[in-house]
Amino acid sequence: MAKGIAKLQTIDRRWIFLLIALGTLIPIVLPIGFPVTITPPVKSIYDLIETFGPGDVVILSYDYGPTTGAENDPMADAILRHCFSRDVKVVALALYPLGGLTSLSNSLNRVTAEFPELEYGVDYVNLGYKDGGQASMKLLADDFAKAFPGDTNGRPLAEIPLMQQIKGAREAKLAVSIATGIIGEWWANLINAQFGLPVAVGCTAVSAPKYYAYLEAKQMIGLIGGLKGASEYERMVKEGYPATREAYANPLLQTASKGMDAQTIDHLIVIAFIVIGNIAYFASRRGKGQA
Repeated sequence: MAKGIAKLQTIDRRWIFLLIALGTLIPIVLPIGFPVTITPPVKSIYDLIETFGPGDVVILSYDYGPTTGAENDPMADAILRHCFSRDVKVVALALYPLGGLTSLSNSLNRVTAEFPELEYGVDYVNLGYKDGGQASMKLLADDFAKAFPGDTNGRPLAEIPLMQQIKGAREAKLAVSIATGIIGEWWANLINAQFGLPVAVGCTAVSAPKYYAYLEAKQMIGLIGGLKGASEYERMVKEGYPATREAYANPLLQTASKGMDAQTIDHLIVIAFIVIGNIAYFASRRGKGQA
């Protein structure tokens, strides 16, 4: 038996690749829906938006690109769905080049398709991308028109009903930066610190640790960290607004939850092979000792 176990050390690595592929593919096609523990940094964002109503405005900044879309897209979509479900207005913009070219428009197109009653310019607006970093942030805090003369279609902000309701970012109820790099930090240490606007950040898992300092300093009201955080927010929106939209009722459209299912199974496969490998190793050593 020991020799049989020891043979596991020579297993063809292609079997491992196949199991990982199946562990990733099957949950994507047939979602499992593993339980999700809601953490306070994510829940605090949800709870704050729950206090908003018609007429309130949230700024959603797409500060990431396609390379981190697997983690960032689900959290951006979940925030949008939550706001639209409560009739909260959304000013969408980007301070990261690829965020304005791809992430912002793609996210708006996906989610607004689920809310056909929404009217562009009244319920939401796409301001597109603005370069300039912190200089642009300071301008839009006082007056959006100083940083964005027009929306992504070139329409002057003065002609857009929603932008007549809010002059600058500091008049919003909340700013959420979905970020892949340092831009989320800028929202915390500039917009929140200087203007007092509540700020939340959604970031990749690898970036999440640095943002906890801002949470502790009360410069952020919440944090969505990686795919796990996105799945938490997605789950809360689903449970808070059940069966009102296809994305809440259809597991195939709950991308963060599907991703966490796949990630969980893949981790279990890796752990299993680590355990098997160790058993095989010690079995082979024992066999050599007996020989």
